[in-house]
Amino acid sequence: MQEGIAGAGMYVALVDRGFFDSFKEANALAHHLKEAHEHNDSVLLRDLATGHDRPFGMTSSPDEVEQSTVSTLQQAVTVLEAKAPEDLPAYRQLVIEVAESVAEAAKGVSPQENQALDRIRAALGSSG
Repeated sequence: MQEGIAGAGMYVALVDRGFFDSFKEANALAHHLKEAHEHNDSVLLRDLATGHDRPFGMTSSPDEVEQSTVSTLQQAVTVLEAKAPEDLPAYRQLVIEVAESVAEAAKGVSPQENQALDRIRAALGSSG
């Protein structure tokens, strides 16, 4: 589940690369995870937002990040539906907020980032 949160941010960052944008997007990801860790109402989501999991290596391709993120998010939804359905809406919201904050961090949301956000929402079973 933690991999899905960080992966969503990384996936959005990788679809529209730019050297300086990458720093802004990484900062947005870190900031959003810190805020969620400190202020989320769900204990589970506070734990997931600690950011200790590094889901991808430096050599992962954008396609690998996308595939792994989508798969992980789908698995997380399945687990939460079965084990902690009360946390599912907050998980969906956190993942989408992280991905959107990364997309908006640099120069606005690009068409590629919008497509990535749509894939993330679809993987979560959420329309927005």
